[in-house]
Amino acid sequence: MATQAERCMKVVEDVSPPPGSVPTTSLPLTFFDIQFLGSSPFQRLFFYEFPHPTSYFMQTTLPSLKTSLSLTLQRFFPFAGNLVFPAPPQIPYILYTQGDSVSFFVNESTADFSHLAGDHARHFQEFQLILPKLLPAIACKTSSGCIQKMPFMAIQVTLFPNQGISIGVSFCHVAGDGRTLAHFMKSWASIQQSQGDLTCLNNPLPDFSSRDLIEDPLGLACLFMKRKWSFEDLSNNPIKKLRITCTIKRSQVELLKDLVTKGCVEDNGSEPVSISTFVVTCAYMWVCLTKLQETTVSQQISSADDSDELSYFLFAVDCRGHLKLPATYFGNCTIARTVAVKRSALMGENGIVVAGKAIGREVMETYKGPLKGAEREKFKSRHPPIMVSASPKFELYKVDFGWGRPRKTEVANIGSLGSLSLFSIAEGREEEGSIEFGLALAPHELDIFNSIFHRTY
Repeated sequence: MATQAERCMKVVEDVSPPPGSVPTTSLPLTFFDIQFLGSSPFQRLFFYEFPHPTSYFMQTTLPSLKTSLSLTLQRFFPFAGNLVFPAPPQIPYILYTQGDSVSFFVNESTADFSHLAGDHARHFQEFQLILPKLLPAIACKTSSGCIQKMPFMAIQVTLFPNQGISIGVSFCHVAGDGRTLAHFMKSWASIQQSQGDLTCLNNPLPDFSSRDLIEDPLGLACLFMKRKWSFEDLSNNPIKKLRITCTIKRSQVELLKDLVTKGCVEDNGSEPVSISTFVVTCAYMWVCLTKLQETTVSQQISSADDSDELSYFLFAVDCRGHLKLPATYFGNCTIARTVAVKRSALMGENGIVVAGKAIGREVMETYKGPLKGAEREKFKSRHPPIMVSASPKFELYKVDFGWGRPRKTEVANIGSLGSLSLFSIAEGREEEGSIEFGLALAPHELDIFNSIFHRTY
């Protein structure tokens, strides 16, 4: 039965690349892809102002969106394909067969567009109606035996009549990383703006040929295959969480850089430290979320003094440059790096400096080799590790379908991994050089976090 926020208009279609435009193609998984086997679908939302009625949308906008998506899938055909699981010990692989498609949902909603696209606290459950669900894996019989096939992507366009449009994307992370998704979305938006004229595109074609150049000297593929189900922990029910967005202004970013730089000078440290916007803003959030844990999680875990326990921070490193792969490489090419600092140091007066120096040193270490230590298990703490998702370098506020820049874009699955304290990072929309954070908090954590965030610096 339709909810109060839905109307009767509902379209479900399959969108494929143009007939005959892409041959049947299989691609092997690299160890970068294999590390995401078993992970929950990645979800992102884009909100656009769209002051037009349903009739205009159905007659003009929707047909062109489907056409431009089809042309985009011609370039990014693996997203229309499937993840194939052959019988063990064979490794899963990507398969596109002519006629494969992306599930394309269209809904109409009477919900408050401005509310959903805001920065204030919104219930996690409110977003579920505007996010597509990936179809489950299905069993298929082949000449070589039984296999399972799982689709890579689903897209939902939701119209808020005379208010706006949201585009929700759910995709299996095995297919590609955040940079790959950003490339796909910018290409789709560009084709939509050009009304299908591929000669007007600003975005280069995705690169598939470099996949064969990725070597695995550390045997990470075998390791990741063994622990592939470790991130499917949904025990922390995300439906009960609240989503918020908080922003650090450009002037505050510069103050944080000055603070960490001064701390490095005073220590006379010989180790090089990267003091970038990413480093100092992540340091700030690491300290804020550690303090939040101290007021909530620690009380539940133990009453004993755990000030010498380590706090872990994880961030993903894009390895394309290190491996001399093009920026347009299609697939996953990131690896997690881990930083550990005593919780007492993060909670102290110089916590931001300590965090900034630790992250900055680890960033410098990645230039020597981002895969170093990737084979080791890293966590020895009773507290959940803190992890950042996405990157300001994706520049997702430039994804313009012809309706203007997004009113808002969010990583929609923040809060769905109970084993991690996860936040997203993006470039600020309103001011160049500012940074947006997205996170999901339990209701009792909201006021505590806001107090910490606004007084930490």
